[in-house]
Amino acid sequence: MLNGYAGVILDGVWLTLQLALSSMALAIVLGLIGVAMRLSPVRWLARLGDLYSTVIRGIPDLVLILLIFYGGQNLLNTVAPMLGHDDYIDLDPLVSGIVTLGFIFGAYLSETFRGAFMAIPKGQAEAGMAYGMSSLQIFFRVLVPQMIRLAIPGFTNNWLVLTKATALISVVGLQDMMFKAKQAADATRQPFTFYLAVAALYLVITSVSLLILRAVEKRYSAGVKVADL
Repeated sequence: MLNGYAGVILDGVWLTLQLALSSMALAIVLGLIGVAMRLSPVRWLARLGDLYSTVIRGIPDLVLILLIFYGGQNLLNTVAPMLGHDDYIDLDPLVSGIVTLGFIFGAYLSETFRGAFMAIPKGQAEAGMAYGMSSLQIFFRVLVPQMIRLAIPGFTNNWLVLTKATALISVVGLQDMMFKAKQAADATRQPFTFYLAVAALYLVITSVSLLILRAVEKRYSAGVKVADL
């Protein structure tokens, strides 16, 4: 059916999963840093966190991918000679893709985490203080477990969008399944066949992801009673 290109495209699936998982791991870290800045009592930190979230969410992903990939490469090759490195630096598309998507979706997750933290009653932190817990203990033992439960729906949506956004990294040369499908389509002149196959693979990935994340949400919601309206 795929004219011998099935194995090639499946190789691209593994690279796509690596990109998505690594990018999301970086996005979670940046999202937590971003929300910590936005909720900080230090005004300039809060403004910097808001600026990061607002600017990144206001620029199309493809534009940011091209800016960071090509702009970052130019910046490195401008700075490197000043540090005594004369060889040309060629950025790896996978590393560039991870950094770019992680940076972009860190801004989205900071908004998701912010909403989740703000939904936690203030009395929870005050109770921790009353028990003599430190600020870090309150954050990690009291607030974060509750934040995770509240953030899972928004996190799920961001994960699905990020997974689909991995296809954009093929424009900078990453040989993911989208890149492989384009090569196969150009070689066989059957674009519909290969792009349909890629669409089906993305659907499989997102469907499995939904099942896993729903199980996680159910796990974190155990023992939580929803109030009747």
